Amino acid sequence: MDCQVVLATEFIDREIKYDGSQLSSHFAYREFGIKGDSLVSFIGPCDVLIQSMVDLEDVKANKTIYSQSMLHFIVEHFHNDLTLCICKQRLLMSLMQEELQDSIQGLRIKRVGDDLFDDHFKLTVSIATSSSVSTLIHAAINIVSEGTPLPTRGLSDYKLNPHAFARSVMNRYVAELQGVQWARSKVRPVL
Repeated sequence: MDCQVVLATEFIDREIKYDGSQLSSHFAYREFGIKGDSLVSFIGPCDVLIQSMVDLEDVKANKTIYSQSMLHFIVEHFHNDLTLCICKQRLLMSLMQEELQDSIQGLRIKRVGDDLFDDHFKLTVSIATSSSVSTLIHAAINIVSEGTPLPTRGLSDYKLNPHAFARSVMNRYVAELQGVQWARSKVRPVL
């Protein structure tokens, strides 16, 4: 398979507090000099106030999003197809689910829409949206589960290294996009 997807990935090795402002066009370029389609990952707390929330259901329900420590993924694709972006968001969540299950024998993680659960414990937050020039995904998985507003589990509960988890998920995402590109380029049209 020789198809190459131009998607820059980088793990940012410094703590960044996610407050919702990072879910904006050109975040990776402004902050880290990464141009074009990108997937960046970093560790930090998550504290999103109502006025910064993108999910209107959460706004209406006055839900808070808080965690002391999460592994965050910010994806930006320079197209304006929000439906396609939501499909990519769910792909990313499925890849996170696979990584968890491949790492721990017998673990049964359930994906419900764009979230992952271990029984009734929520592991993730995720949202997809669009800007005037791109579509964006924020996905994050708890590292620690203490202090969250609802029952959660995190990577530390499973004794998983967040750096290794991030790199593996990013590699899986790139491989899937390369596979999609290859699948698209190898077929002839039907009449």
